[in-house]
Amino acid sequence: MAAPSHYILGNNLMRGLAEKGHDVTVISPFTEKNPPKNGSYRDIVLKGFKEEHEDRMKTLNVFDMGEASMLLMGPFFATMMVDLAERTLSQPNVQELIYSDEKFDVVIVEQFMNEAHKGFAKHFNAPLIVFSTIGASSWVNPLVGNPTAVSYASEPLRGFPTNMTLYERYLNAFTYSYFQLINYVYAFPQQDKLLKKYFPNNMNLTDVMYNVSLVLLNSHPSTNLAVPYVPNMIDIGGFHVKPPKKLPDDLKQFLDNSKEGVIYFSLGSNVKSVFLPEQKREAILNAFSKLKLKVLWKWEDDVLPGQPPNVRLGKWLPQQDVLAHPNVKLFITHGGLLSTIETIYHGVPVLAIPIAADQNLNAERIVNQGFGLKLRFADLTEELLLQTINELLTNSKYATNAKKRSEVFHDRMAKPLDTAVYWVEYVIRHGGAPHLRIAGIDLSWYQYFLLDVILIFSVTSVIVLYISLKLIKRLVSSCCRSKKQKIKTN
Repeated sequence: MAAPSHYILGNNLMRGLAEKGHDVTVISPFTEKNPPKNGSYRDIVLKGFKEEHEDRMKTLNVFDMGEASMLLMGPFFATMMVDLAERTLSQPNVQELIYSDEKFDVVIVEQFMNEAHKGFAKHFNAPLIVFSTIGASSWVNPLVGNPTAVSYASEPLRGFPTNMTLYERYLNAFTYSYFQLINYVYAFPQQDKLLKKYFPNNMNLTDVMYNVSLVLLNSHPSTNLAVPYVPNMIDIGGFHVKPPKKLPDDLKQFLDNSKEGVIYFSLGSNVKSVFLPEQKREAILNAFSKLKLKVLWKWEDDVLPGQPPNVRLGKWLPQQDVLAHPNVKLFITHGGLLSTIETIYHGVPVLAIPIAADQNLNAERIVNQGFGLKLRFADLTEELLLQTINELLTNSKYATNAKKRSEVFHDRMAKPLDTAVYWVEYVIRHGGAPHLRIAGIDLSWYQYFLLDVILIFSVTSVIVLYISLKLIKRLVSSCCRSKKQKIKTN
């Protein structure tokens, strides 16, 4: 994925391994400009991916994606990921790597509907580690036989609360089944073709896909819903967050001098504020102009039409360092997972305005955990935005809950990046750590869900019921005949 947020996570994980002395090879659309001093860090750059992604984001109206039909989103993601998977494998530098005689101790693959990429592990005869950028979900659970709690864990693209209504549970179950259907009917067969086309030795997708030694999850109980894990699923959520650094002088002066407080507003690295529909932009500006607080806005242009005097702009802002400043009282965000994790780390209340993808789900968790509120982009008006901001600023429960959530985040036995490095090295030390693998992953789907047992039980029950009814009928019939004979005799 050429999205910067995906690269931030992958790059931090690979840098962490290199800084521990490992030799790291990274396939991605980006180049590491400041490679680590320890070990080695080699980039294999996917040419054209970044430029095409930036062009697509300019023409794609992401602000309408949140209202898109789930029936369309499934095929959209499946076809897009098959295309990206093939374009990755077909790049000359990637093919050169595949047909080289290089050796690797472990292969780490980001999990996002790109099953063919797991062929690298089989090809290099190395243990496979899967990295999930969104935590445990139906997108990663089947790889290691982890249960998917459809009844209370929302599908990533749905964004339902924990306590779903009957209708929401119905939609959640439908979405889960629909995406599984797309996988088995279209995505998996296409990924299998890519596997056979771009790797030698005629690999089989089923053997490659379920050969996962470990799953690293960008999640933690402080940021995600508590769900069951099998032994080879490990939380490392927050591993990308760094201790705050010194702010640029002008930005530090602005924050220091804003004694009344600052609201930080950013729609992330993918969604550009500059592309906001004019009506929504004016509603936001009008609401900000009525605030006593200063506003720091990540705005990707030199000019913001109608900019109020209390609003300061920045094309790029050091988000983690800004959130660490004590004068920042509220973070208005699109609800991306990285932004959500960073605000929890620093204990800042949140107003989430989700746009698309998993942002609705993250926004619901923010509301459920009590340290922020959610405002649908389609519902955004000047009045509603101002009302929601004032509620978050004047009701102390949000700031209190944000601090409590931050305490849970920091209360760990080890730093999350150290945890990630430990488990990667653990898998290497123990030859893929097969002892962590559950037996259920070797069962077929009907065995795993006990459908064969249920069938036998059902058939047996029907037979027993049938025989019992026959016996009862005979017994009743026999009793009736006995009574008739007795009456005749009398």
